[in-house]
Amino acid sequence: MAGGVKKPVNVFKLKQLGEPQGVFNWRLWFAVVSFGLLGAARGVDEGLISGAFNSKDFQKSINYDSYSTYEKANIKANVSAMVQIGSVLGSLIAFLICDRIGRIWATRQLCIVWIVGISIFLGANGNLGAIYAGRFIAGIGVGQTPVVGPVYIAEIAPASVRGLCTCIFTGFVYLGIVLAYFTNYGCQVNLGDTTHARWQVPTSLHIMFAGIIFCLTFLQYESPRYLIKKGKGEEALTCMSRLRQLPEDHEYVTTEIRNIIVAHQEEMEATMGAGWLGPVKELFLNRSNLYRLYLTLMAQIMSQWSGAGSITVYAPDLFTLLGITGTNETLLVTAVFGIVKLCAAVLCALFLVDVIGRKRALLIGIGLQALSMIYVAGFLTAVPQLGVVSNYKLTDSQLGPSKGAIAMIYVSGFGWALGWNSMQYLLTAELFPLRIRALSTSLAMMFHFANQYGNSRAVPVMLLPTEQGGITPKGTFWCFAVVTLLGALWVWVSVPETAGRSLENMDRLFSLPWYKIGLYGNADAEAQDAAHDEKTQEAERTTGQVSHVESKTIGDDGRV
Repeated sequence: MAGGVKKPVNVFKLKQLGEPQGVFNWRLWFAVVSFGLLGAARGVDEGLISGAFNSKDFQKSINYDSYSTYEKANIKANVSAMVQIGSVLGSLIAFLICDRIGRIWATRQLCIVWIVGISIFLGANGNLGAIYAGRFIAGIGVGQTPVVGPVYIAEIAPASVRGLCTCIFTGFVYLGIVLAYFTNYGCQVNLGDTTHARWQVPTSLHIMFAGIIFCLTFLQYESPRYLIKKGKGEEALTCMSRLRQLPEDHEYVTTEIRNIIVAHQEEMEATMGAGWLGPVKELFLNRSNLYRLYLTLMAQIMSQWSGAGSITVYAPDLFTLLGITGTNETLLVTAVFGIVKLCAAVLCALFLVDVIGRKRALLIGIGLQALSMIYVAGFLTAVPQLGVVSNYKLTDSQLGPSKGAIAMIYVSGFGWALGWNSMQYLLTAELFPLRIRALSTSLAMMFHFANQYGNSRAVPVMLLPTEQGGITPKGTFWCFAVVTLLGALWVWVSVPETAGRSLENMDRLFSLPWYKIGLYGNADAEAQDAAHDEKTQEAERTTGQVSHVESKTIGDDGRV
């Protein structure tokens, strides 16, 4: 098999893919779900923090009302974004931990760090320094999740369903968001807004998820690709056999292991003698790898500054801005927003990412997001008083467009889940060779959290009127709209299709000069696939002919 792009995958008819019986088994899906749960780390925090911060009890504990409007915006931004600052450090060290102690132990230690940070936050007793410190430490753990989770899933998943498996990680991001939104809503309705339990109970979701993931790691096998990298070939063969539920001597298992070993040996030979700097040099001095790094870093910039991520974090405030009144109503509308995004993530995983491909799904998602941002920006331009004039009430003629803007926020969330938020993890996890996979994913996720921090930190101030240092709500959404449109153009020109291609066979997409890869990389890779298949078939025919001649010669000589 050349590893080229395969026919569309029907996830409900996996038996028709031609894989041996047993490959798509309960252990594979159990492993994917166990590590996919790591996605909930980000989702829970993004869904919880704004609702928890808006709790009157939490604000009272930090004397929030004693600050000026500008100081309040900065405090809210700092509390919300402190996890992103910690995540920058967490994602940076994740590759060192991943490659040193393995994917399993890396997951265990990040769960412990995550729990410690949230415990400090819960016990801060109104001390802003302790609140910042706790969320920063929690961020160190959370920041490792989008490195460890997608890398492990991509390394154990068969190529034909790698997109589906990696998107399960994204799906759990939204499961975390939905649970966080509804927990905020439920606690607001049933516990009131005057007790610590109003924000402490939702925050405990962090500890629940971290504890569950920690326990599940003891039921999983280490990544065979990591084991081969560490020279543990026999153990890798055993793990692969168990993950595929096939005998160790089965052709499917031995071929997969052999391909991994060959690819790793080629990488090692290419960097022989480079020492610990080898992976760094291979990433930055190899033209093909440098272009892949460019793709992943630009994807982080375009996705984070398209605005959809900050909409998730500040959803209650933005729904209030667009005309939703009442705390309970705002939290309920926000919770429904989480369901919409979860449904989009499921739709992407099951029907799009391995069916129509990564690039088309990404462009569809960006298109929906751009449409939404333009509508909301236009509405805020037509009603510039929103977010600028205190306690402004919409007129009857403005209520209809206001509902349309709220609906467009839902459409934006749908497009975000369908496009950028699914693809930024998937492309990062599958583009790079084994030797530099953890390093490159760490750098990409560090960039991800740095931009997410910048966006989360900036948005509360951006929404302020110009006289208070902001660019107004309409200016904020026009900025998001422009970045989203630029992102669509960049994807069209720069990003190749990776669906169906094995991790060891990704290099063929990057053989052309950098400026041709996005538009012509797939056609060139398919031509290489065809040439490879032709050579393989010719070699098999030649081998068969030689065997036939030898057999005939032995027969003529009368020897057995």
